Amino acid sequence: MTTFACKLKMSYNLFLLAFVLGIGGAFQYGLQVSIINSPAEYIKSFIHETWLKRYSSSPSEETITLMWSFVVSIYSIGGLLGSLSAGYLSVRFGRKKAMLFTNIPALLSATLMGLSRLCGSFEMIIAGRLFSGVCGGLALIIHLMYAGECAPLELRGLIAITASTATAIGKFVGFALGLREVLGVDALWPILMAVNALPALIQLLTLPFFPDSPRYLLIDKKDKEGCIKAVKQLWGDADHMAEIDDMMAEQEAIRGEKAKSVCDLFRDKAVRWQFITLFLVSSCMQLIGVNVGFLIERAGRKALLWKSYSVMALALGLLTVTLSLQDSFSWVPYCSVALIFIFIMSFGIGPAAVVCPLPTEIFIQSYRPAAYVFNGATNWIQLFILGLLFPFIVEGLGSFCFIIFLTYCLSMAIFVFLVMPETKGKTILQVMEEFNCLNYRGKKRQTAVQQSNCSVKIVTRL
Repeated sequence: MTTFACKLKMSYNLFLLAFVLGIGGAFQYGLQVSIINSPAEYIKSFIHETWLKRYSSSPSEETITLMWSFVVSIYSIGGLLGSLSAGYLSVRFGRKKAMLFTNIPALLSATLMGLSRLCGSFEMIIAGRLFSGVCGGLALIIHLMYAGECAPLELRGLIAITASTATAIGKFVGFALGLREVLGVDALWPILMAVNALPALIQLLTLPFFPDSPRYLLIDKKDKEGCIKAVKQLWGDADHMAEIDDMMAEQEAIRGEKAKSVCDLFRDKAVRWQFITLFLVSSCMQLIGVNVGFLIERAGRKALLWKSYSVMALALGLLTVTLSLQDSFSWVPYCSVALIFIFIMSFGIGPAAVVCPLPTEIFIQSYRPAAYVFNGATNWIQLFILGLLFPFIVEGLGSFCFIIFLTYCLSMAIFVFLVMPETKGKTILQVMEEFNCLNYRGKKRQTAVQQSNCSVKIVTRL
């Protein structure tokens, strides 16, 4: 505990970096998710007025609804495009330059949406939402990757989940700015839609003062001096040779191997169970939640996951019962509210907290960008599908729709308890060795790091 407290005290610059990353990173995602709700009626009226002036005829309700659906849904399309680009940009230009690049689509989107009313073009809102989605897709992935790779072993989980915290703050700020007492009025909605320019400018002015990821500098750029300088700037002047030796061991394991693609994650046996674990754990991330920071470092990832999934499954089962009895007793609705609160807290303590550092902890450097790209793309695709299908699921199943999520949570509790290794306090290579007991189960092997054409295989003699 003393070591952990000392790390916190010495890593002042690291937490400043996490704050700067959050401002222009996950904060932008949370802001855009919530900010679109308040000006909905004003934007629909603007579409109606613009259409009437342009074509001298009043648009039908179906046309306005269609245009509004484009405004809302194209954000997910932009997010998917941004996610798919994040891997290439982070490898080609480094984590720092890639993070700075995310502010370009943010500023472009703010310009388009802010000037849309002045120019009399609702198409500019649609284009602006597309660019804001690109920003959100890029920012989420690079924020997590950059922050996770900059953190020492003891603070890895705590630093990585700053993305969830930034997302939650962004949602709250978007909601607050959308109030009628602030910017949520007809005259000011273009300013509200352009407010994402401010965090982008803050990050552009502050991030250049921080170093790039130490792991990227050492493993990808082969810049040991730059790595040591970055480590001292972020972690303080103490002896950090143990962490640097760990990075060098990872560099030796990779032996100059190029960054992998998402396709390699699907077909490479060396990371099969890491890929399965990442996909299953991140599959519920469209359920809303918050996180509790320090708990992830004290309790461990595995314990948090399987216990939280169990509580979530129990809460959903009881919620199904209380919703079915909603009109039977006066006290039942209060039970439903309590169960929803328990579910949200369990989700925040478990999956929402663990999924942030997970790709950093279970994938070696050559696979990590592809893992983040896959995770981000999956997130945006699920967001689109869930938004499309969930209203029909609710209409068809009513209160029993939660049985679907209950089944998932229960299955995940069993999977994590029986299969997933604990990653807390372990180096990347130690985690890889544990996963290889699953990846190469039943095969005789010697303790070595072997390079093949498409993977790094860490094997152990039975």
